Amino acid sequence: MKTLSLTATRLVLSLAAAGIVGGASVGLVTGTHASAAANANAPVATQQAPMLAGAALPDFSQIAQRHGAAVVNISVIGKAGADEQQQASNQLPGIDPNDPFFEFFKRFQGPGAQGGREAPSRGQGSGFIISADGLVLTNAHVVRNAQRVTVKLTDRREFVAKVLGSDPKTDVAVLRIDAKDLPVVPLGNTKDLKVGEWVLAIGAPFGFENSVTAGVVSAKGRSLPDDSFVPFIQTDVAVNPGNSGGPLFNARGEVVGINSQIYSHTGGYQGLSFAIPMETALKVKDQIVATGKASHARLGVSVQEVNQTLAESFKLDKAAGALVSSVEPGGPADKAGLKVGDVIREVNGQPIVGSGDLPAFIGQSLPGDKVQLDVWRQGKAVNLNAQLGDASAKAEAVAANKNATDQGRLGLALRPLAPQEQRAVGVDGGLLVQDAQGPAALAGVQQGDVLLAVNGEKVQSVEQVRALLGRAKQSLALLIQRDGDQIFVPVQLG
Repeated sequence: MKTLSLTATRLVLSLAAAGIVGGASVGLVTGTHASAAANANAPVATQQAPMLAGAALPDFSQIAQRHGAAVVNISVIGKAGADEQQQASNQLPGIDPNDPFFEFFKRFQGPGAQGGREAPSRGQGSGFIISADGLVLTNAHVVRNAQRVTVKLTDRREFVAKVLGSDPKTDVAVLRIDAKDLPVVPLGNTKDLKVGEWVLAIGAPFGFENSVTAGVVSAKGRSLPDDSFVPFIQTDVAVNPGNSGGPLFNARGEVVGINSQIYSHTGGYQGLSFAIPMETALKVKDQIVATGKASHARLGVSVQEVNQTLAESFKLDKAAGALVSSVEPGGPADKAGLKVGDVIREVNGQPIVGSGDLPAFIGQSLPGDKVQLDVWRQGKAVNLNAQLGDASAKAEAVAANKNATDQGRLGLALRPLAPQEQRAVGVDGGLLVQDAQGPAALAGVQQGDVLLAVNGEKVQSVEQVRALLGRAKQSLALLIQRDGDQIFVPVQLG
């Protein structure tokens, strides 16, 4: 029942003297990986020494020489809001705010990071040319809130770019510049990409144009805890501000991804970088070129991981799948017959191993698409068919169906536990915490906790909690179960 809470944060740092344009400067440097074919052809000296030093390394210099000219530097000018300006004023690339020199260097950050709401701000990123007539791919966050976008080529030519469209859900944006006979990168896919292969990134970290970095593929199909529709490529390539939107090459010199983000506790690179697979980016590109926007499907469920305890409770042969924790009333899943407590194991024959695989798969489909769901329900396999809805309606649906307990004084979104969930956690009744904000979050209540009692009174429904909240004055005592332990959490009401 416990939802993993990751403390890593997305790195969004200013690269320009005047501030940040909506995160336009989130820079990523991703690495390089070697082709498996290189390993296959590498000579073997002896059985005791099957690999010679450097034998598996591709020729990075050839890739950089052939395709570096198609990688561009992107400069953005826009207007940042007060929150973004405050963030820019409190962050300097590579410098801890507690460092004695932080305030000294902050003086040189420029007025854009300290002024009023309408102060101009600047950011930088990377991109790459995919068509000789000027089509450029980059990250959506690079050009967010941009008023002027300039694309600079390696031959020093500069062009004012038009943003054809951007898709925040996948972090892909498409630009066009007025030029012909441009160098282009060859495009590949991640189908044959293997964990452990070398990959190569070219971009402009901290504005240093056409910098080359290398690393290996750490994982494929990585789902991140931000409602992303992207099955990310994880690498160990050093990433820094300014590489966002740049290409990730395989050892054959094909672009297999767009460098997008990192996880970091410190604001600097810590070995975790993520790239958008080229297949995902091209689907979004095609929609943007045709219509100016991208559409994504939704199923209308909230899901959570299946751990070993839940798998045993549901009589599953392994801890895999997406456990349905809530179903949007009247949504596609509801109409298809999905129920709370169902475990979605496959979609159109594709296995769902972790809960994050489901939104990544569904999000790459189109509204109106029909999918077949392999569901495990009460010890039996059930096949259901669903017609997907439009993800753009998700925010409205969530707002309309949120429980009243998260509106104001307490800050909790709750739902009753399914019978299987009650057995799994060993409780009779109780409510699952789907979201914790405001006073409850400040007190330490977390998503995935089970609320057992309020002020000593056992609770089994949202209405009961609402009634107890209505009688409360300044505080409440919540009895919470977490990881098999029960604790009282005092909450000062808002």
